[in-house]
Amino acid sequence: MERDEIQMPTISHVRDSINIPMDVQEYQTFVEENLSLIYRYMYSKVRNREDAEDLTSQIFLKVVSKIDLSHSRQRVQQWLFLIARTTIADYWRDHYRHPSSSLDELLETGWEVTMREEPIATNSHAADRVQRILRALPQRYREVLHCRFLLNLSIRETASRMGVTEANVKVLQFRALKRAADLEQVVIDEPYSESSPA
Repeated sequence: MERDEIQMPTISHVRDSINIPMDVQEYQTFVEENLSLIYRYMYSKVRNREDAEDLTSQIFLKVVSKIDLSHSRQRVQQWLFLIARTTIADYWRDHYRHPSSSLDELLETGWEVTMREEPIATNSHAADRVQRILRALPQRYREVLHCRFLLNLSIRETASRMGVTEANVKVLQFRALKRAADLEQVVIDEPYSESSPA
């Protein structure tokens, strides 16, 4: 994209509202020297031409009242890129703070939600299989799996409930899952009967 195609910020937008420490020609020269650098940087961060142009304009409007051209060109550019990084951080913070669409907006545009009146049926065979595997495990393994996966307790909460250390919970959980995986094949091969030991 050519520099001429990018809308350059003009001093007339801000001349009356702020104290500008340089004349119009100095500002235009400053902008011409740095515009393409800042625009390319902004575009690389947002990947949207319009947003990159807007952000580039905002940056130059921010710096016009505070620029000090008595510093070296490199130092001024470092300062300009610092302003650019802050501006892009503000842009993304604001972008993610406000969701792009809400459920209400989706419903207004005709999106339909189907409500299920009856709960989703669970596979009773799978549930039976899980129960048989759990019954085949030692008590401590059964307890740690129950706390971690059925009650959704954290490792710390499970350790407190079981009266063991957090490290011990991790070891018990690992061993319980390994044993359960080994038992799964045995349980699958074993014929299911209602009178299985409890």
